[in-house]
Amino acid sequence: MPAVVVAITVFALFALGYIYYSRYLAEKVYALDPAFVTPAHELADGIDYVPTNKHVLFGHHFTSIAGAAPIVGPAIAVFWGWVPALLWIVIGTIFAAGVHDFGALAVSVRHKARNIGSLTADVISPRSRILFLCIIFFLLTLVNAVFAVVIGNLFVAFPGAVIPIFVEIPLAIAIGQYIYRTKSPALVPSIVGVIALYFLIWVGHHNPIELTALADALGMAPRDVWIVIMFVYTFIASRLPVWLLLQPRDYINSHQLFIALGVTFIGVLVGMDRIVAPAFRGDLPEGSPNIFPFLFITIACGAISGFHSLVSSGTTSKQLDKETDARHVGYVGALGEGSLAMASVLAVSAGVAATRVEWDALYPTYGDASAGATSNFVNGIAQFASNLGVEFTLATVFAAVVVVSFAATTMDTGVRLQRYIVQEIATILNWKRLSRSLTAAGLIAVAVPLLLALMPGSDDRGFAFGTLWRLFGTTNQLTAGLALAVVAVWVTKRMRNPIAILAPMVFLLVMTTWALIIQLGEFWDAPERWVLVPLDLVILVLALWLIVEAGIALRRSLADRRTGPRADAGEGDAMDTTRPSARDDQG
Repeated sequence: MPAVVVAITVFALFALGYIYYSRYLAEKVYALDPAFVTPAHELADGIDYVPTNKHVLFGHHFTSIAGAAPIVGPAIAVFWGWVPALLWIVIGTIFAAGVHDFGALAVSVRHKARNIGSLTADVISPRSRILFLCIIFFLLTLVNAVFAVVIGNLFVAFPGAVIPIFVEIPLAIAIGQYIYRTKSPALVPSIVGVIALYFLIWVGHHNPIELTALADALGMAPRDVWIVIMFVYTFIASRLPVWLLLQPRDYINSHQLFIALGVTFIGVLVGMDRIVAPAFRGDLPEGSPNIFPFLFITIACGAISGFHSLVSSGTTSKQLDKETDARHVGYVGALGEGSLAMASVLAVSAGVAATRVEWDALYPTYGDASAGATSNFVNGIAQFASNLGVEFTLATVFAAVVVVSFAATTMDTGVRLQRYIVQEIATILNWKRLSRSLTAAGLIAVAVPLLLALMPGSDDRGFAFGTLWRLFGTTNQLTAGLALAVVAVWVTKRMRNPIAILAPMVFLLVMTTWALIIQLGEFWDAPERWVLVPLDLVILVLALWLIVEAGIALRRSLADRRTGPRADAGEGDAMDTTRPSARDDQG
């Protein structure tokens, strides 16, 4: 099968999804109102609440959600065959991710940009708030730990990526200062930043930086040194205003993402690479995870991601200029994520090997598929770039910079969100000192995932990319299902049809609960994974409890549709059968 045929088909389906399905969601389900005063204007503070042009905000949102997960997950999932992996990416992106990302953003904007966890108190029940916040805390812990390991492994494997990644930080700050002080459009400065970044890739290729001597002096593995450095950086970055570093760097990376996608698909077209991986793999080695439910858990962000609801409701909703911009930022962001996942599938099924025999050598077991995921992607993209005349070794640095850039921006956002969650939980528990201290909350936000990432045995083969990756994927998809439950109840209370939300919600909650139960048994039988037993068990209990709470709230909302609004319905529960006015749901 020519890879270019697959790419064109998927792009066509994504275009149809945006033109028709996102319009239906915008008009009939979420009822966007251009006159609504968004929190970015109402609560503008120049730090977190900043009205932002939709194209700039798309860049920040897209690169925040497009981390390493939509690359790594699909690159592993091809182990079961490229057809089932791609089918879930396409179906999940159009009918689940788009609904989820768009919905979380729309609901948050209607509630002063509060995060999806805190919204459960108004939408589902006060008790559910702390349950969901705890699940989000565990998710962000896994996100930050896994992505730090991804970055550490890539810096060790591709040391030429170090200079462009770290010099991009002051470059982005300079661009952010220029845009903020001159009030200039971001397009031209960010393009200049991309050009500078690509020059730095050439510099890094000829001047690789390795930390072997430092690691030996500290008695640590080089990867672990990079992990510590990344968490120190993200602690500092999470304290800076979004306009200073996060927005300009994300906008640079959004250009880089489109360039990477362009290199992939033009390279596929020029080279006419053919998919050599099996369409469906029936000869799975003994002990391999079952395709149900683990295909959906492994692909994770490549199809739908609960982390996206945290970004949508945690940072993006604070910057949305107009409510109608939510369709462009939320739904198109999900399509971009799906496009990146498709590129990952093509890279590891058509670019990384020329024959089925070569491919089988890379994917003999699930453990090998997990361990080689990022390297397979990097080498596959490098092959597509070499079709365009780029030197292969230079192209591997380019591809590694792409992956690290997205993983690092996700960590930036993840640590910032983790700080919000720590402070919110502290507020609920009346721990006033912690709730008011950015430093203390930030230290907790980096310390917990740092310890998990540095645990003995958390190497790139068995723990971080196999076991820990599946637990991350399970928690991530579970969060997506629970976020959809919040959106479904909110939509139902407003007398709109919730079917578009309920269908992916039920599917995700079934798959993730199933996976949590299976993994609990696996962790119990493996003493070296003892730390994951209580983690899995706590997440499972919290999830089941919150599912019951959501079910009760949804049943009550459906009853209200038949009998009319309750007498005790407050402003957060107000129903409307027409398009909302600019005053609806404020507060």
